[in-house]
Amino acid sequence: MIVKELKESLFSACKDVVATRYEKVQQTIADIVESLEDESKSSAGDKHETGRAMLHIDRENAGKQLKEIENLQALLPRIDILKTSDYARLGSLVYTNHATFFMSISIGAVTVSKTQYFCVALQAPIGQLISGKKKGDTFSFNGKDYHVTSIK
Repeated sequence: MIVKELKESLFSACKDVVATRYEKVQQTIADIVESLEDESKSSAGDKHETGRAMLHIDRENAGKQLKEIENLQALLPRIDILKTSDYARLGSLVYTNHATFFMSISIGAVTVSKTQYFCVALQAPIGQLISGKKKGDTFSFNGKDYHVTSIK
């Protein structure tokens, strides 16, 4: 598989994960709103108030998740998979002696054509170590020494 097709596949996987997360959080919010409406129809009492408070907390948490997903959605268009450079940056494929990393968003391992790639964000701990590295550079992560063999 050529590099352009590989990057397109990995980028597509990133977009799919973000879209799925967005749909799940939207559904969670809709369910919470429906539950709040049902709770409003219930009779008053301690149990009723506790249930409403828990639903409000759930709604706040879902709102935070939604904000994180919206931040990822805003980042996706900035990932330029067509640009190549001699250093690791957003959109780069970084080949090392242990793994291959796609500098994008943190969604973890993605398998393309029976090969595993790790999609990592620049802000992630390993992403911070990889960012700016060039072919021949090294870095250590979780007790492992990585040697950058190529960047595409």
